[in-house]
Order: sequence, then structure tokens, then C-alpha cells
Amino acid sequence: MDVCCLNRPFDEQSQDRIRIESEAVLAILNRCLYDWELVGSEAINYEISKIPDDERRTGVKVLAAISGHRVTVNESILKRASELENIGLKALDALHLACAEKSSEVMLTTDDEIVKKVMVDDSLIKVRVENPVRWLMEITENES
Repeated sequence: MDVCCLNRPFDEQSQDRIRIESEAVLAILNRCLYDWELVGSEAINYEISKIPDDERRTGVKVLAAISGHRVTVNESILKRASELENIGLKALDALHLACAEKSSEVMLTTDDEIVKKVMVDDSLIKVRVENPVRWLMEITENES
């Protein structure tokens, strides 16, 4: 999960989309407590440290602490992130994606721009990038 996902439960919940995404994120995190593995990274920790609101930052840190594995940013990840910026991703988003490629089957994000940019040429991307609601629905449907 990127930091957009981890922030979602702390967003204003009056819009249906935000509330549904929040519930999906929390359901996924709950499964990560006993069934799935949430992967963190130095990039995620850095982005969380930049959240200006103390209460939100603390809450997001608690959710991120569920991760059982953390990716350390190294030269190969930085190089890959630089390549990913060429498809129009912001530097930090590219870094998150490069970390996910090294460690995960899927990177979840509530950021539509990331999903759109990755879909333009997904042959360049080495990990699935998906909205948590869509991904959770697919996974739970396949479990049935």
C-alpha cells in the first residue's frame, strides 16, 4: 500500500468513494494481521514523516507498522524509480512503485493518476497496480 491508502481512513468520510476505499483499506490491513503480508519501505516511512498533522501522522504510522517486511532503498531501486519517472510519475510515486516491484505482487493506491499512468504502458511495470476496492473485490471473489 502506498501512503495514499494508509491515509484514506483518516480522510473526511462524507463522500461514498472515500468511505468505501477506507473500508477496503482497513479490511486489507486486517487480513495482513494474520493472512497476507503488508510490505513497507523506507520511502513510505519518509513520506509518512512529512505528514504535517501530528494526529494523522501518528495514525498512519500505526497502520504502516502492520508491515512485516520493509524494503530498503538502494541504488538499483533509485535507478528504477528514475526510469519510472519517464512515464510521468512523480518522484516519490516512482520510488514507491520501484520498491513494490522488488517485493510485492501488487501495489495498492487510491491515487487515480498513478493507476492511469501505469495503465498507459503496463508492459514496463513489473508489479500490478490497483485500487484497493477493486483488488479486494477480486481477491475475495476468487476465494469464494
